[in-house]
Amino acid sequence: MSKLLDLLNTSSKLIAQSPLLERRDVLRGVAASLLLSVSTKGLAAASASVVAVRVWPAKAYTRVTIESNAPLTFKQFALKDPERLVVDLEGIELNNEMQSLAGKVGDNDPYIKLLRAARNKPGVVRLVLDLKTEVKPQVFTLEPIAEYKNRLVIDLYPAVQTDELLAFMNDNGQIKGLDNAPVIVPPPPEKTASQASSSKPAEKKASQNESKPKDSETVDRSKLKVDRLITVVLDPGHGGEDPGAVGPGGNHEKTVVLQIAKRLRELLQNEANFRVVMTRDDDFFVPLGTRVKKARAVQADLFVSIHADAFVRPDANGSSVFALSEGGASSTAARWLAQTQNDADLIGGVKIKGGEDLRKTLMDLTTTATINDSLKLGKVMLGELGGINRLHKASVEQASFAVLKAPDIPSILVETAFISNPEEEKKLIDDDYQQKMAQALFKGIKRYFAKNPPLARTRIAQNDSK
Repeated sequence: MSKLLDLLNTSSKLIAQSPLLERRDVLRGVAASLLLSVSTKGLAAASASVVAVRVWPAKAYTRVTIESNAPLTFKQFALKDPERLVVDLEGIELNNEMQSLAGKVGDNDPYIKLLRAARNKPGVVRLVLDLKTEVKPQVFTLEPIAEYKNRLVIDLYPAVQTDELLAFMNDNGQIKGLDNAPVIVPPPPEKTASQASSSKPAEKKASQNESKPKDSETVDRSKLKVDRLITVVLDPGHGGEDPGAVGPGGNHEKTVVLQIAKRLRELLQNEANFRVVMTRDDDFFVPLGTRVKKARAVQADLFVSIHADAFVRPDANGSSVFALSEGGASSTAARWLAQTQNDADLIGGVKIKGGEDLRKTLMDLTTTATINDSLKLGKVMLGELGGINRLHKASVEQASFAVLKAPDIPSILVETAFISNPEEEKKLIDDDYQQKMAQALFKGIKRYFAKNPPLARTRIAQNDSK
């Protein structure tokens, strides 16, 4: 304001001292200077403003996202006794969105005790995260994509990894010693009276290999009769910062596919010879590469990715099944769908190390035999899905889906229905339809293994480090 007054005083003197004919030019110059000064100040004040904040708590990690209309710069440092993470956001002022962050942290957050935001100095907002335990933070920025503007992401991973499948992956995400990888056995389902005799503890009957340990107990694979245990990995698509497709009624793909996957898990766990692992069991983002690595870490016999996608036309309807293609896509729609799914890492937000595109690291050479097995599975699955919903395509389609690129695991992607279709969106949020869908997938899996029993085959662990 003082500089503006000085400019006005100087201008008044110039106008008074100038000849009459020159005063017009002086006035034009003064007006231009005033406009430039005001507009520059306005631009500086509006250089970056936080438009949304979100917190995604999960056992795997907690994510804090700060979305702004311009890129943010930051500095971070950690404090001990007690554990705290401090992040200074530069080029912004404290606004209502930033102040709302504190209220978004719940008591059930596994890593954040309290989150505070305050103005540290002009143009700098300081975030202080009071932590419940020691963490390994990752703080990074993301460029605008889809409906998101610029994002600053704070990921809080446990210093001691609690996810057993990730605990033995190295810092580059590669699996360490796949042949000796621990097997994570889920808690046994509740048995009926007729099944009670088969659920005695292993220590009482050592030969009964089907007995399941307590929740989260780690078992040495060499001590299990793995040819009798079929490991199925269920992959509910999207999650957390990546909602997937959104229906006309506002329902998110990530929510309905997780609900269907949990129903399917329950059905499979009631079978004595099935072990089930989920890539996510809550609302958090899992990178595509991690989904594949989790499946390989447990030496999965099958990988089923569950989706409920959208299409450019709201009248598109029906269920579909997709497998990987070593060449081109089987249709334009399949190619389009694969591209939208492969962009999940960009939408969900992955920190790229060394400027490398994470999707390129997923390009393992997939054997023709594995793809053929995937096509067999897909055909069986279509037969079951056709009993509860119209089939969008009567044959298994193929495209280059990053999430299906495990080189030694038959893998399919199931589009349960089009959430972009108003009628199918209503189905997808209906309990009865979700259960029917889970039962159809369950029957398809059982029919596939009835004709294609899993063999005791050696995984190509030696290629994991390449």
